[in-house]
Amino acid sequence: MNSYREYFTYRNGTLYCEDVPLEAIAKEYGTPVYVYSSKCFIDKFTQLDDALSKHPHLVCYSVKSNSNLNILRMMQSAGCGMDVVSGGEIYRAIAAGVDPKKIVYAGVGKTSSEIELALATGIRMFNCESLPEIERINAIAQNMNKIASIAIRVNPDVEAHTHHYITTGKKENKFGVSLQLLPDITDVLQKLTHVKLTGLHVHIGSQITEVEPFEEACRRALEVMKALRAKGMDECTTLNLGGGFGIEYNDEDGLDIAKWAASIDNTIKDKDIFLIIEPGRYISGSSGALVTQVQYKKKADIKTFVIVDTGMHHLIRPTLYQAYQHIANVTLREGKEIVDVVGPICESGDFFAKDREISYTEQGDYLAVLSAGAYGMAMASRYNSHPLPAEVLVEGDRYRLIRSRETYEDLIARERV
Repeated sequence: MNSYREYFTYRNGTLYCEDVPLEAIAKEYGTPVYVYSSKCFIDKFTQLDDALSKHPHLVCYSVKSNSNLNILRMMQSAGCGMDVVSGGEIYRAIAAGVDPKKIVYAGVGKTSSEIELALATGIRMFNCESLPEIERINAIAQNMNKIASIAIRVNPDVEAHTHHYITTGKKENKFGVSLQLLPDITDVLQKLTHVKLTGLHVHIGSQITEVEPFEEACRRALEVMKALRAKGMDECTTLNLGGGFGIEYNDEDGLDIAKWAASIDNTIKDKDIFLIIEPGRYISGSSGALVTQVQYKKKADIKTFVIVDTGMHHLIRPTLYQAYQHIANVTLREGKEIVDVVGPICESGDFFAKDREISYTEQGDYLAVLSAGAYGMAMASRYNSHPLPAEVLVEGDRYRLIRSRETYEDLIARERV
């Protein structure tokens, strides 16, 4: 399944995460609070890992989707590697006990200090986005007397059929190296002494629910790999297909992983390939809910507003991507109503839903914004000087605090007067 519905379920009108009522967590730790299902995290990783069992492979969880140390520890204990995009994420992964040889480092803007940290840590490889980046890595590796293993991220110009903000594999996007420029880069690469090309990387976007774009990107990457090997780059055997696997937010179908795996199997069969994938949302998205309390119910001329104690500062996806997030009353009431669910931020864009039919809600009720495990807390801010929320991890019928709620003192702790 690609849905939250298996892990967040109603029992006698009360919404549970696994075997814990969300109301109990909200009353103990207050709101807003992010609640995560450990079972969902592990189930999704296991599903992907099993789907690729025919090939040598590594599943690298995308840290940017949800970077809490407890989540990273749980994933590495299950055998997962990590996809990182910053020095801070490298630091988090190492702090969580991740084997450096299971860390791959992507991103278009790696700084010199971040590259030095990655080399000193001994990560598996860099996913490189440009010739200047490769040249910088080579120079730093030379100064450190190391050989850096790299993959070139190619831009396959594949349409991913997703929101234009999260498509990354078209020629107009900032990511990757265009296929037309790749020969010039590889000519220079052969003259560099402290980088070794060991793979190719493609990542065409996020929240993709069709198999065909992945298959096309894979096919184009294999064509490039074949051409590189013909030029003597025989160590280029790793193919990183990125992530972007879509999940259910509303009633849409998520990516069919069995169908996707069969397609990739067919495309790379009988080839000397080590496969890497970098799922983030697919593992963490359905695993989390943002629980909030209704502060006011406001009747206007043509609308009813349900005003809650969290908003775009803690979950920006509805505002940024016009994304749908299912909203459920933690304790079901009879009847339905059409409302706007909005937050306390002084922006008209501060909403979770507009003209949404939800179960009847009253002031003081708890609501759960579902499928919020990915790019929720990871993108949260302190805008309007609101402290960051707490985070709780559920494990069966037990739960524990994995991040304390910030205080007002925390907001100004690093400021100097």
